[in-house]
Amino acid sequence: MNTSGLRLRYLFDRYYNQTATPQERDELLAAINAGITDDELAHHMQQAWDGLHQGEELFDKAKSDAILKNIIEKGEDDEPQKKGNTLLLWGKIAIAATLMVFAGIYAYHWLQPAKLAKPQVAVVKRPAHDALPGGNKALLTLANGKTIVLDDAQNGTLAKQGATIVKKTADGQLIYNTSAIAAANPTPSINTIATPRGGQYQVILPDGSKVWLNAASSLRFPTFFTGKTRQVEITGEAYFEVTKNAAMPFKVKTGRADIEVLGTHFNVMAYDDESIMKTTLLEGAVSISSGSFSAKLKPGQQAQIKTNGQSKVVDDVDVDDETAWKNGIFQFRDANVGTILRQASRWYDVDVVYRGQLPKREFTGRISRNVKASELLNMLDYAGIKLKIEGKNIVVL
Repeated sequence: MNTSGLRLRYLFDRYYNQTATPQERDELLAAINAGITDDELAHHMQQAWDGLHQGEELFDKAKSDAILKNIIEKGEDDEPQKKGNTLLLWGKIAIAATLMVFAGIYAYHWLQPAKLAKPQVAVVKRPAHDALPGGNKALLTLANGKTIVLDDAQNGTLAKQGATIVKKTADGQLIYNTSAIAAANPTPSINTIATPRGGQYQVILPDGSKVWLNAASSLRFPTFFTGKTRQVEITGEAYFEVTKNAAMPFKVKTGRADIEVLGTHFNVMAYDDESIMKTTLLEGAVSISSGSFSAKLKPGQQAQIKTNGQSKVVDDVDVDDETAWKNGIFQFRDANVGTILRQASRWYDVDVVYRGQLPKREFTGRISRNVKASELLNMLDYAGIKLKIEGKNIVVL
C-alpha cells in the first residue's frame, strides 16, 4: 500500500479530532501495517502535535517536546507479536493516541477496529473496577402523583392529562402535544421530570421549546402554557432552545436567579454543589436577575452568580465548553480537578472519596462521555492527578 504523506497527515488529523470515519481509521491502521517507517510515523505525530490549538497545552514547550520525544522513542522499542491481520505497530498508534492526552485537548479512547486482532502490547492499564457512562434515564412525575420510570416505560403514549398527550420516543425524548384547550379545563397540570446521577433526557414542551437535561437535574413545567408568560423551574443543568412568542415570554426559575427570554438558545448550570451558577447565551437575548443584580446577555456572554451573591457578566465565553455535555463530550478549559470530579460523579453515578489532597492546578482536555470512568481518570493520570476506582467510588490518592 502506497499512502502519500499528505494523505497520512489528513488521516492523523481526522483521528486526533475525533472525526475519522471507520473506513478512515482502518485506512490509517492499514497504512501503518503496510510499512510506514519509524521516521515517517514520528514526523506525522510531530505535525499533528504542532497543529493542536496553541496556548492550550498542559505543559510548556520544553516539557512537551521532551514528552513527545519519549513517546516516539518508546514506540520505536515496541516489538510486534505477529504479522498478518494483527496490527504490527499497534503499540505505536496506541502511543500516538496518548499524544492527545498530553496535549490536553482531544483525548479519546484508542483505535480498536473489530476486525483486527487485539495485540499483547498494553499502553494503559485497565483497573479491576470501573464505572459505566450514563444514558437516557429519568423519572416523570404527573400532576396526580403518579411516577413513570422513563428508561423502563414502553415507547408511545404514556399519559393523557386534560388536553395534553405525553409520548416517549425511542431516542430519549419526552414530547408534550396539546390540542385546543377545553374551556372546562383552563388550568394546566404541573409535571416534573428528574434525571438521576448517570442520567440525561430531552423534553419537547407543549409550545415546541426543547430542553435537554443533564445528570442529577430536574424540570418542573405545566402541561400547557397559558396567561402572559411561559414559566418553568429547573435544578441542576439544562440547555434550552426556546420557541419564539413575543406575546408570551419564556421564564426559567432557578434557586439563585430568574431568566427571561422570547426565543433563544442558552445553557443554565445551577447545581447546588457548584459555587457558581452560570447562564451562557448562544443566540438571541436573555435577561437575568438575582437580588440587586440584573443583566441582559448577548451571544457569547455568560452571567455568573456565586453562592455569596457576587455576580458578573463574562464576555467571549467559549460556548462549546459550556454545551459539550449535550453533545456527549466532557470538555474542560482551565478547570480545577474538583470541578472535573463533580462532573464525573454525576455522570458515572459514583462518589468521590478523598484520601489525599487535590492538586491545586487547572486542566484543559476533551473526551467522550461514552467512555468508561477509567478512561477519563487515565487522562487525568497522564496529567499527574492520581485517582482510582473502588466499587462505587472515585478515590483521590
